[in-house]
Amino acid sequence: MRPHTDWYYLMMYKALIPVKSLHSAKSRLAPHLTLHQRKNLVLDMLYHVLHVLQTSNVIERVLVVSPDQLVLAQAKAWGAQALPEEIPGHNAALHAAAFKEQQVGTPALLTISADLPLLHAYDISALVEQSAHHSVVLAASRDGTGTNAILTQPPLVLPYLFGPNSLYNYQQTAKQLYLSYATYHSIGLALDIDTIDDLEDLHELQILSGEHMQSWLTYHHDEVSANAPCP
Repeated sequence: MRPHTDWYYLMMYKALIPVKSLHSAKSRLAPHLTLHQRKNLVLDMLYHVLHVLQTSNVIERVLVVSPDQLVLAQAKAWGAQALPEEIPGHNAALHAAAFKEQQVGTPALLTISADLPLLHAYDISALVEQSAHHSVVLAASRDGTGTNAILTQPPLVLPYLFGPNSLYNYQQTAKQLYLSYATYHSIGLALDIDTIDDLEDLHELQILSGEHMQSWLTYHHDEVSANAPCP
């Protein structure tokens, strides 16, 4: 099955970003960063993703769903629509938010991770362009097993399946439902930040590219080095 229209550039695309509570933010970085530093890192990356979406010229509105009041307040201040999490659990909260969009007739919904510091506007444009030919467009994580973004026409044409091996699960479910899908690969959509190795890779990639997109990167990299345990 293909999307109901070939005029994808005339469609009303919205984006949905889930953000967990800041109190449990990036727990795998706890040996290297304080909770305060991890909270700032999460908010900095969220701001970057929001800014990219808002300046991509293909997303009409950005929604942020979270159980955290500070996240919601910041998202609203940055121009997003803040949605308090109605149902606990990552996939359940996303389903509840997407269901409301389905009910108001939103034709296409991009669900995207909040921790993509190398995301560019051309990544968003590429997803939208592929959606001209596919009902589902998936963005793979670096290891090829996870999913960092999914663009569906309409919302909930696939259930949310985030978790271990989500990319495979999405692809198989799309096949079972006879939905046309594409899988998109780019460093901007692949590099999410969960571990100290991810932060180090991010630092090296920006040095190699000569592009420092965020001032917080050097700041956090210096703090990581200062807080790293002695060998």
